[in-house]
Amino acid sequence: MNETKHKVGADAVARKGWWRAHRWLVLRRASQLGVLALFLLGPWAGIWIVKGNIASSLTLEVLPLTDPYVLLQALAAGTLPASSALIGAGIVLAFYLLVGGRVYCAWVCPMNAVTDAAEWLRRRLGWNASGMALNRRLRYWLLGVTLVLAALTGTIAWEQVNPVSTLYRGLVFGMGAGWFLVAAIFLFDLLLARRGWCGHLCPVGAFYGTLGEAAAVRVVAARRERCNDCMDCYQVCPEPQVIRPVLRPASPAATPLIRSGACTNCGRCIDICGKEVFEFGTRFHGRAAGRFNGKMEAMP
Repeated sequence: MNETKHKVGADAVARKGWWRAHRWLVLRRASQLGVLALFLLGPWAGIWIVKGNIASSLTLEVLPLTDPYVLLQALAAGTLPASSALIGAGIVLAFYLLVGGRVYCAWVCPMNAVTDAAEWLRRRLGWNASGMALNRRLRYWLLGVTLVLAALTGTIAWEQVNPVSTLYRGLVFGMGAGWFLVAAIFLFDLLLARRGWCGHLCPVGAFYGTLGEAAAVRVVAARRERCNDCMDCYQVCPEPQVIRPVLRPASPAATPLIRSGACTNCGRCIDICGKEVFEFGTRFHGRAAGRFNGKMEAMP
């Protein structure tokens, strides 16, 4: 739909008010900034609630947390992790298997704000074309490459160039050349490929997307019969390919549950829909199984 005639989100604001049309977006930004602040309080203010970084940390001197993707690379590199690292990875795995693997991408990763800014500017400028054609499976190939590199070099090689780690190190020690990497990703998404980094290339997103396939918390098109084809949800969704199967199912009895691990559970489709088609649910109970024709159905 031509955005010069239809402002994305205008119907949601008119029907639900500004807060309910932006609620999950605001909460995500608060989450991203809050997580980053916890890691920066120590080096910046000497308040050590969390020690370490997003890859590996210790909270309140008690709770170890380890990025399972980093642990997997360490294992590929032939490193035997400490027991605290294994416990920390287990805790993180359990959490993301519950709430959705790519919740990390939408609610924790600070680079998400950078790529969202590029997408926002694209829409403001009216650049609707996708740009460079990239296969979304490419990120899974790059995930494999990072593990092979770890095995060949005996190091966690990816962490040397991981934009998330680079951004964190830069905020603590000074960005230096790190700004060029962050700026390059912003410009890549803005000028070359829409949602190019997070949606097509990032191996971290590929790893957490794999976890997301089994996650309990899901977005549900619970009232899909209300959809009026305004396309606002497609415009704001970072992974719009996950929406079509639930809004345009092969059969009326098909589940309205978004099952794809690519979904980030960002909640923007919930925010932006004036018809309130979407909501959060779980994959196990009647509400999550969704409704069609106004009636609740049980999951098959």
